[in-house]
Amino acid sequence: MDKLFKKLGIIPNDVRLYQVAFSHSSYVNENHLKADYERLEFLGDAVLELVVSDYLYRNMDFKEGDMTKIRASYVCENALYEYATNLHFSDYIKVGHGEEQDGGRFKKVIVADIFEAFMGAVYLDLGFDVVKKVLLDIIVPYIKDPNITFFNDYKSVLQEYVQTEQRSLIYELESESGPSHNRTFTTVVKIDDIIYGRGSAPSKKESEQEAAKNALDKLAKI
Repeated sequence: MDKLFKKLGIIPNDVRLYQVAFSHSSYVNENHLKADYERLEFLGDAVLELVVSDYLYRNMDFKEGDMTKIRASYVCENALYEYATNLHFSDYIKVGHGEEQDGGRFKKVIVADIFEAFMGAVYLDLGFDVVKKVLLDIIVPYIKDPNITFFNDYKSVLQEYVQTEQRSLIYELESESGPSHNRTFTTVVKIDDIIYGRGSAPSKKESEQEAAKNALDKLAKI
């Protein structure tokens, strides 16, 4: 990981944190280790949202709703995967044998989650100021490039539509299937208790976006 640390301009204190950040549950289970990246991912997710929110607030004179949409674009799974791929995160990710055979080190959902876990490790190890600098160095060039768009935030678009119509909107996890290292989540979105969309994806967040997209496609035909 020395090459990665050098590229990011950081000097770690506790390398073990970063080793955990790059360890998938399949690797941890096979090697009887104590921790995988998931707790660090939880922390990194919050740090990422705060850093991007702070940057947008200080640098863009937009309303809250607009800032929410912009933030969603740069903290979504596609964006995290892009950041991590450009930093060659897959060179450092550790997965179990079965996951390796299934291309786990290159799966979007895993790579994106580990990006968050890594930032959680940076925060714990070196503090908020350092992780803020690291994240802004990575993300701001994308924000400033008008030609880069990671995805449309279908959930926000659907939320606006429902609010305009004063209708209720909920997402429900319908099912999850597959082995632990290769899960598929299916989510339905209900408007006034009627299912309008359904989506399946390797993560809950992405399945919700797919369900929202499906609902918007149907609403457009009404």
